[in-house]
Amino acid sequence: MELSQILAKCDHTLLAQTATWAEIQAICDDGIKYGTASVCIPASFVKQAKEYVGDKLAICTVIGFPNGYATTAAKCFMASDAVANGADEVDMVINIGWAKEGKWAEITAEIAAIKKACNGKLLKVIIETCLLTDEEKIALCHCVTDAKADYIKTSTGFSKAGATFADVELFAKHIGPDVKIKAAGGISSLEDAEKFIALGASRLGTSRIVKIAKGLENDGTY
Repeated sequence: MELSQILAKCDHTLLAQTATWAEIQAICDDGIKYGTASVCIPASFVKQAKEYVGDKLAICTVIGFPNGYATTAAKCFMASDAVANGADEVDMVINIGWAKEGKWAEITAEIAAIKKACNGKLLKVIIETCLLTDEEKIALCHCVTDAKADYIKTSTGFSKAGATFADVELFAKHIGPDVKIKAAGGISSLEDAEKFIALGASRLGTSRIVKIAKGLENDGTY
C-alpha cells in the first residue's frame, strides 16, 4: 500500500493535556501537507483550528474523554457545541461502567442521542477495548450498530493499552454493514498500519504515521 493511501486513513492526533495552539497549528499544517483524513484535537481548539484550515482539512474532536462517565446530557452538549464550533467529526467515549453492568439499552440510547446532537456530522464511538471482555465488545458492536453511529473505535490511547489486531478482527465480524472501524492507540509502524487496514479498519488514530512520512521525506525516500 502506498504511504499516501495510509495517510489518507489517519486521524492525525494530538490530545495531550499540555497541548498548545502552536502545537495544534503545527499538526493542522501537517494534516494538510500529508493529506490525512482529519486532525483529532481537544474541543477547546476546534473553533480556532477550523478557522485556520477552512475546507482544507476535517477537524475531529473528542467528548466524554477519556473516561466516558459524564452524563448523557453533558455529552450531548459537548457534541453539539463541538459541531457548532466547526467540528466535522466527533469521537465519544461510552460509559464503560454501564458496559460492565450490561446496560446495553442505556448505552445504545446514549449513542443515539449523541449522534442526533452531532447534527449530521460523523460520530465515532470509543469503547476502550482493553477494559472489556470479548463478550462485552461484541455486545457493544451491536449497540453502536443499533444506534446508527458511523464508526466503532478501539481506544482512547489513555488507558492500559491501545488497538490490537484481534479487536479489529472481532469488530469486523460483529458490526453492521453501515458501521466502520477506527483503530487507535499504539499504532507505531507502517506495517502495523497496513495490517489494521487489511483487517478492516477504515481509520487509524495516530500521530506516528506522519512522523514516519517526515522521516522518509528527510531521507529523500518520500
